Amino acid sequence: MNAPSARIVIVREQPIELCQLLKFSGLAATGGEAKHAISEGKVLLNGVVETQKRKKVLGGDKVTFDGETIVVQVD
Repeated sequence: MNAPSARIVIVREQPIELCQLLKFSGLAATGGEAKHAISEGKVLLNGVVETQKRKKVLGGDKVTFDGETIVVQVD
């Protein structure tokens, strides 16, 4: 079975904070859920565990949480 492809998420400006991106993209239902997931080490940024809630994410970065991957694209 093939792994699901990443979903593109378009942002107007970069950088965007990781916690904001999780909420904006729908990977997390709330900002609180996003912050908790990041602090628990459940979020990958470009394949590496990221625990900084306010980590700056740029166009081309890949974020994975709960089995879903998104790729940031700047409009």
